[in-house]
Amino acid sequence: MADPEPSTATSPRPVLRGISTQGWRDLAFLHWAVDPAVVAPLLPAGTVPDVHEGATYVGLVPFRMVRIGLFGSPGLPYLGTFAETNVRLYSVDDAGRRGVVFRSLDAERLLPVLAARWVARLPYLWSRMRVERTGDRVRYTSTRRWPGPGRRRAGSSCGSGSR
Repeated sequence: MADPEPSTATSPRPVLRGISTQGWRDLAFLHWAVDPAVVAPLLPAGTVPDVHEGATYVGLVPFRMVRIGLFGSPGLPYLGTFAETNVRLYSVDDAGRRGVVFRSLDAERLLPVLAARWVARLPYLWSRMRVERTGDRVRYTSTRRWPGPGRRRAGSSCGSGSR
């Protein structure tokens, strides 16, 4: 296995052509350090946990997706604007390329969920979600609708000095 590529402010592999445009608002990055041996079985074949100072990280990232559009379009105000939460792991492949592995992606709009599951084979789940801002505090709530084993609820709130 090759050494992992460096972590830099700019991508070591720039994207030549984007598929979608989108904005993210009321974003929170919450991460927990975990033992890499716990995460390793959850990663795709040919990848290992991305390790920093002996730990890898599990991320919970809630936000509002705003005006998602395809191939440079200006984006859709209703269908392209919705709450989303993803659970992610960080990996390195045999060539040393760093990547994000999405374990789940909950989204509020059914049509984008179906499109992402069918076209990109991403593990999107349709969920009832809310993002509420009160001053510098943001509250995220989510209840899974489809697909999945039963209903799961999640809720959290984060304080922030910026918007």
